[in-house]
Amino acid sequence: MRILIAGASGFIGSALGRALSAAGHQVLRGVRRPQAANEVAIDFGRPDPAAWQQALRGCDAAVNAVGILREQGEQTFWALHTRGPQDFFSACVSAGVRRVVQVSAQGADRGEAPFLASKRATDDFLRELPLEWQIVRPALVYGQAGASARAFRLLASLPLTPLPLGGKQHLHSIHIDDLCAEVLRLLDPATPAGQCLDLRGGEALTLRELIASYRRSLGFAPAPVLPLPGWLMNVAARVGEHLPGGLLDTQTWRMLQSADAYVGTPYPPDAHRPAQFITPAEAPHLRQQALAGWRAPLLRLALAAVWLITAWVSLFAYPIPDSLALLARTGLSGAPAMVALIGAALLDAAFGLATLFAPGRRLWLAQMALIAGYSALIAVCLPEFLIHPYGPLSKNLPILAVLILLFAEEERP
Repeated sequence: MRILIAGASGFIGSALGRALSAAGHQVLRGVRRPQAANEVAIDFGRPDPAAWQQALRGCDAAVNAVGILREQGEQTFWALHTRGPQDFFSACVSAGVRRVVQVSAQGADRGEAPFLASKRATDDFLRELPLEWQIVRPALVYGQAGASARAFRLLASLPLTPLPLGGKQHLHSIHIDDLCAEVLRLLDPATPAGQCLDLRGGEALTLRELIASYRRSLGFAPAPVLPLPGWLMNVAARVGEHLPGGLLDTQTWRMLQSADAYVGTPYPPDAHRPAQFITPAEAPHLRQQALAGWRAPLLRLALAAVWLITAWVSLFAYPIPDSLALLARTGLSGAPAMVALIGAALLDAAFGLATLFAPGRRLWLAQMALIAGYSALIAVCLPEFLIHPYGPLSKNLPILAVLILLFAEEERP
């Protein structure tokens, strides 16, 4: 069959494209910015039903795999989950496409969160169209490239596992391969149309059990759980609304709190269980990937704290006369010394803030140069600090090592 996938560049859409191609189908990839011969422009944020109708002509089936977890700018739930898909399925009718599959979400039939309500609106709309429609509502989809899977693996790699309310919420997961297999079955003309299926792989596990399963699969020893109270999760979710790239916001927190409402009979019955998601062959790579996920943020946070605390100590905690006396031994006195003291403290503060909000290779190089310069100047002008029992200069060595590691792994200029 010739099948068009809207959202073909996403996590689920990419996996579906590979599965359909492997099954011998001709796949048209609907993406926002087509580049290859088998790609067509399908951008739900900028509806173009006439162009979509043209792209769909000659297709036997279509799949909508477009989905977002968080709104950002013009990419709203209403645009990408409701208006765009409704126009797309209407174009399927006009183009003569007979069978379509809508990838919805677990809880879309009754959930009140905007994410779920926007999915439900399209599910209801699709049922009224003269199409051989199929709707799948998968639980949490696991795959190596999935954002939620990366977040869970990162959480599982922490030496202390912080979990909301102790992680008592029950969750179903389904492997991306099981989801793709079910979509392929529903696309088969021999499969009865008009089905709305909740896809839940294996038995439901609590969030705590799920993370423990990931830890075992990744080769980590059991870790103590730090229960996070509801009020703290509410605050974290509100803060998460303003942090780009994060998974936690008020909506995902609401859906997690209501997760127990969607626990039911697994379908399909032969789906993989969560403990089988990470194979022994995959574990070493995924273990290192998980550790790398929080290593750089932790190092940046520690480095920022060093810069900001140093700035505060220089300006407010350490006696100014004592600081000026040290500067006098380097050849600075009077007004130039005061300017140097304040300027150095402000530079430390600027480096601390930049470390948090504007990291990059140039920043790491600048910090390395400053620390090396400070160390050389102190070693020459204040040699007693070389053998000071608290090691004020020797402690610069691990800071330089951290900067070298950040520089080596940094992708931003």
